[in-house]
Amino acid sequence: MNTLHFRNARFLGNDDRFDVVIDAGHVTDIVPAGAAPRMGVKAIDLDGRILTPGLWDEHVHFTQWTIQQSRLDLSGTHNANDVLARVRDALPTHHAGSILTGYGFRDGTWPAAPTLRALDDATGAVPVVLISGDLHCAWINSAAAALLGTRPDDSGIISENEWFEVGQRVVTPPTTQMFREAAAAAARRGVVGIVDFEVTDNIAEWPERVAAGVDSLRVEASVWPERLDAVITRGLRTGQPIDPSGLVTMGRLKVVVDGSLNTRTALCWDPYPGLDAHAPHGCGVASVSPDVLRELLQRSHQGGIAAAVHAIGDRANSEVIDVFEELGIKGVIEHAQLVSKEDFARFAHVGLVASVQPEHAMDDRDVADRHWAGRTSRAFAYGSLYEAGATLRFGSDAPVAPLDPWFAIAAATSRSRDERTPWHPEQRVPLSVALESSMRGSSTVQIGAVADIAILDADPHTVTSAQLRDLPVAATLLGGRFTHNTLS
Repeated sequence: MNTLHFRNARFLGNDDRFDVVIDAGHVTDIVPAGAAPRMGVKAIDLDGRILTPGLWDEHVHFTQWTIQQSRLDLSGTHNANDVLARVRDALPTHHAGSILTGYGFRDGTWPAAPTLRALDDATGAVPVVLISGDLHCAWINSAAAALLGTRPDDSGIISENEWFEVGQRVVTPPTTQMFREAAAAAARRGVVGIVDFEVTDNIAEWPERVAAGVDSLRVEASVWPERLDAVITRGLRTGQPIDPSGLVTMGRLKVVVDGSLNTRTALCWDPYPGLDAHAPHGCGVASVSPDVLRELLQRSHQGGIAAAVHAIGDRANSEVIDVFEELGIKGVIEHAQLVSKEDFARFAHVGLVASVQPEHAMDDRDVADRHWAGRTSRAFAYGSLYEAGATLRFGSDAPVAPLDPWFAIAAATSRSRDERTPWHPEQRVPLSVALESSMRGSSTVQIGAVADIAILDADPHTVTSAQLRDLPVAATLLGGRFTHNTLS
């Protein structure tokens, strides 16, 4: 690999300037500016730009993110009529014989529930599948239901496990070029790695993509329960490289134990408004019982596969922590959106990482105020988790939120977006914590480290929250190789 010599670099929160040398994919020297010996290569003058570890997105659904732009955009709709109007506008140009797929509606605050009849009346014989912004349900018409072999009720909504099964048949595989462009777009934001939780055979597909040139990112490839035995039989272990380039490593077992807030299926101790606690799904949905979770975690742990468990509601989080604690193993809880007060400290006590998506707090604050009324002081409670000693890791859950760590950093430190009043500002975390949570625990470039690096045009400590979201990234390096470069 080429040797790189950067002159006049600054580090986060520091006005001093340094020279940084990268060789064979690693940081080999950091000295005061002008003190590095000549390397026999042209030095790149950063002129005071900020050099940091590269950023990670700890939770993505990369295929869903890649194809998002090819779907009808339903974001920003406020009710069923808004959605139906966009669908009607799209019908004249829709390709006959295929399913019209939309993405991004959020019905948690709609004044009236969606209905199958309304969607059928608007779409006729054209099969239509409209996916919610949280990926946990879809509004489908009768034509699509017949084609996909499912039977929605009068709402036209199918959710959770039923939708996850049907939804895999709706995905049109992206082209290699589409994957390459999505990875390059992430690199332009300083991203060097992702944790992919797509519901597919990530272990087989990611090495194929990298071999085809999708090589701008490191990828930790997850496995879902139905493929766990096959992975263990192959002898794969979490952290083990699974492709020749070393860019793809074996990730974690992903288990989903409850639903989501917007779909009102997150498993809670208290019922959702207007529902009885004893009514079916009155307090949400248990997708996987504690007994089944216990068996899965035991099997994966014995096989050398670490676990990441989706838990959104407070009851789901309590039960998942119970299982990890009982088994005496560490792991990751994905989302942790509503947590009981007594459970915050248990994250650190049990050794659990809270893998959270701060932009969700901005997207769902109104939904939470409506459906978790009286409980929002412990919703998306990153400050409480941090103060209790939990390790935080930030992600996007793309396409639920954009694959851009700067959105997460801005949301976590401000609890505000679009000039709205901060929502539960007591749950903000310091900027240093937000940066470390997006940089795998360290915001400092160190000698000997792999040269996965972002070079920033501005210091995050000196910009506003709104400016953080668009923080300009001058360059990104992956193992000392440029994956994005605007430097002259």
